[in-house]
Amino acid sequence: MNTTDMRIPSNRVRDIERYMHTELDAQYGEEEVRAFVGMLFEAFLGWDRAHLLLHREGTIDQSDLLRFHWAVEDLRRWRPIQHIIGYTDFCGCRIRVTPDVLVPRPETEEMVSWLCARRAACVPDSILDLCTGSGCIAIALKKAFPEAVVTAVDISLAALALARRNAEENGTAVDFVEADVLDPAQLSINVSRTPANCQFSIIVSNPPYVRESERAVMAANVLDYDPAIALFVPDDDPLRFYRAISAFAAGHLAPQGLLALEINEALAAETCALLQSQGFSTEVREDFRGKPRMVTATLSGQ
Repeated sequence: MNTTDMRIPSNRVRDIERYMHTELDAQYGEEEVRAFVGMLFEAFLGWDRAHLLLHREGTIDQSDLLRFHWAVEDLRRWRPIQHIIGYTDFCGCRIRVTPDVLVPRPETEEMVSWLCARRAACVPDSILDLCTGSGCIAIALKKAFPEAVVTAVDISLAALALARRNAEENGTAVDFVEADVLDPAQLSINVSRTPANCQFSIIVSNPPYVRESERAVMAANVLDYDPAIALFVPDDDPLRFYRAISAFAAGHLAPQGLLALEINEALAAETCALLQSQGFSTEVREDFRGKPRMVTATLSGQ
């Protein structure tokens, strides 16, 4: 296939960049496409932003040009850019992603950054990440608190395999455990085999919380590419994971321990009410868009 077949005017860098904006700006917006350009040149050629700006009049090999063509075709189909390049940056960690796991979102990164900012007030010695997926939360927290024993749980073997690889590539020691968060007996047994011994300074989770009825308003790059098991809960029991997690946390948080949860913005009040019924005091935190997306909870009286 030659450049004429691909409709990219040439293999000159500025023409590739212009082509991407022409083909994708209407779909994604100019700012996001500009980010795509930078991410693809870094992933495919190892160029940082400065190198890209300085070499806009340069050319690339025909084989590399073909990669840009297929990337644009994938982006037209709403395939996440993270799937195209194979990774995402999360709290300073490079995290591999595949269709077996959620692509980490900025809201999740915000939650982790807030927990890391608590370092001066409370340095955790043990952390449990439930529904770990790619392992991004556990890995980022291990980086922030290297002395802490970090355990991460997921029901998906494929997700755990990827998370273990991510932990290794980021130089972090995390204990990964296969268990169903909705099965408290199995969860307790499996976690009890880890060095933390079922008492945790922090229990954190970004569990499934999207109601089935909300599928209609979801973006195609999420709905068509993220695993449904990590996204959806039934409309008649949308807080099922929060009920199970809070019940587990009530018996496995260390004194003065903290429970931190990403939540469905439409169910903040209901989530807090559930946690309070389990003996927790709660605080809702808004994300960078001003939406209630995080709840922190401590056991009342501690």
